[in-house]
Amino acid sequence: MRNIFSNRRFNPSPHRVLVTGFAATILLGAILLSLPFASAQHQATSFLTALFTATSAVCVTGLVVVDTGTYWSTAGQVIILALIQVGGLGFMTMATFMFLLLGKKIGLKTRLLMQASLNQNHLQGIVNLGKYVLIFTFATEFFFAAALAWRFSLDMPLPRALWFGLFHSISAFNNAGFDLFGQFGSLTGYVQDSTVNLCITTLIILGGIGFSVIVDLTNWRQHRKLTTHTRLVLLVSTGLLVSGTLLFYLFESDNVLQNYSWTGKILASYFQSVTPRTAGYNTVDIGSLHSYTQMLLIVLMFIGASPGSTGGGIKTTTFAVLGSAILSLARGNIDVTIFRRMVPRDQVAKSLAILLLAIALVLVASTALLYTEHQDNFLLTLFETVSAFGTVGLTMGLTPHLSEAGRVIIILTMFLGRVGTMTAVLAFAARTRATLPIKHPPGNILIG
Repeated sequence: MRNIFSNRRFNPSPHRVLVTGFAATILLGAILLSLPFASAQHQATSFLTALFTATSAVCVTGLVVVDTGTYWSTAGQVIILALIQVGGLGFMTMATFMFLLLGKKIGLKTRLLMQASLNQNHLQGIVNLGKYVLIFTFATEFFFAAALAWRFSLDMPLPRALWFGLFHSISAFNNAGFDLFGQFGSLTGYVQDSTVNLCITTLIILGGIGFSVIVDLTNWRQHRKLTTHTRLVLLVSTGLLVSGTLLFYLFESDNVLQNYSWTGKILASYFQSVTPRTAGYNTVDIGSLHSYTQMLLIVLMFIGASPGSTGGGIKTTTFAVLGSAILSLARGNIDVTIFRRMVPRDQVAKSLAILLLAIALVLVASTALLYTEHQDNFLLTLFETVSAFGTVGLTMGLTPHLSEAGRVIIILTMFLGRVGTMTAVLAFAARTRATLPIKHPPGNILIG
């Protein structure tokens, strides 16, 4: 038996393990959610609805075809919360947690899987990073769960407030966007509440900035120096956050924000600038926004969070590298430099491949939705597919009305958005034997 499993055919790549691992977790969650005890009416749920919900939870998206707060029982909500936690941290990180609890030794293969799961370039220190991720995650979630429970206790009984605080803290940190308030209302009842707004947005930012960045910031006192990656993530994230807030305020002051106080407008604009970065919560009606504001949210959703985080999208660093490449070409320089550091050309090529694969996925899925849902509003389907690809969870109202074919399309889009289009390609690409590099003669091609 040992010889059989040592065979190369039974030694899949880390990318393939990650893809199949996420798929297996989704399937297990769908089976559990389809059972009668998981629904509030104690009736069996259709497998497609359960599969859609499980995929949205594991892929930390937040798109739902049934209302989380009213359709699912407490047991069903616990299953969803567990799927969110596993999906946000990655099943390999959770497996590492179990290994540590049992005192198991973490071997090289597990370390390689952790490296792929956490999207790190180096294997050194990967176990320590995994430990830090777990400690930081649990500490942050429980701290903000207490803060939210205190606020919710002013509106509901304490036991319910404690459950709501824990659920929304974990959901927000993992950038999932699931809520329990019912009627697909998300956090619209707290649009001008500073405590809820600041707690949820802080959780979203901490979960979406990337764990390696958090570790680097934690060690800043000791080294007094930040890595190029951390500096780039902070710069791009801050720029997107500030510009998103200002533009949302400018675009919607005469629309959905017109009846709010000045501080309420600022809070709502800030919240709607943070949440498209793969979180999925909303405090205003997304369907009532101006079309150009919805387009702004699409751009923010497409860019998404940062690498090694709980969020999706093409990632902030991919966006920054491609932008820097354009600037370098405009200056007549073929080398891309950021903070006086040259970006390796393979990373530039990878960024371009990620962008093209993401555009292709979004366009194909949007076109398919136009056909299956008999829609003439391209912006509506584009918003839905970009939200699914970026694992965001915002919707203009299409999700609950999706046909069975439409649900399958969104399920596949959420899955590919979470595992990453490049990871999916590498997972299913045919293996090639290592050969000596062959350089072909150059061919001149007209570009542009």
